[in-house]
Amino acid sequence: MLKFIAIFMFKLSGWTLMGQMPADVKKSIIVGAPHTSNLDLIISLGGFHKMRLPIRFLIKKEWLRYFPVNKILRSAGALGIEREKNNTMVDSIADLISSSDERMAILITPEGTRKRECKWKTGFYYIALKAEIPIFLSYLDYSKKLAVLGPSFMPSGNFKSDMQIIRDFYKDVVPKYPENFCLDIYQDSDFE
Repeated sequence: MLKFIAIFMFKLSGWTLMGQMPADVKKSIIVGAPHTSNLDLIISLGGFHKMRLPIRFLIKKEWLRYFPVNKILRSAGALGIEREKNNTMVDSIADLISSSDERMAILITPEGTRKRECKWKTGFYYIALKAEIPIFLSYLDYSKKLAVLGPSFMPSGNFKSDMQIIRDFYKDVVPKYPENFCLDIYQDSDFE
């Protein structure tokens, strides 16, 4: 149901899609940035579902326990995550991806909030590195009403170099609330 609402909202509000997931990519991480508005998720889901992309997004497992919320969220692509005692969240998600036979693209918003956050969460990178899957970059440009599924790269293990690819990709994107978007993804002191 949420899937169809998202597609309807996408079409009704006049967004245009650009890009496509290659047919031979079975599993991937999709970076969803900038994330400055609650509308970002609905518009993004609408675009990804319109592309017929097997989009999944992470949510606390507790949200999927109660009917009818669980049915609505699962139909939209929610993937319930529970941190195991002996496992990090990165390990849990990477293991889930590796052990699944289904085709999936997991949407992650590394800013972790809609407020201005300059130090992005890095779990998306380490999940892709551990699961050995590509990272696709995506964005919503509100100035052009353009929803883009952009280029992909395999994480090299050189975090600083790979983050520069991400910085370069997002530098000209106009989010809904530009004042809440920051591309200082990491501090150089983190790598000294």
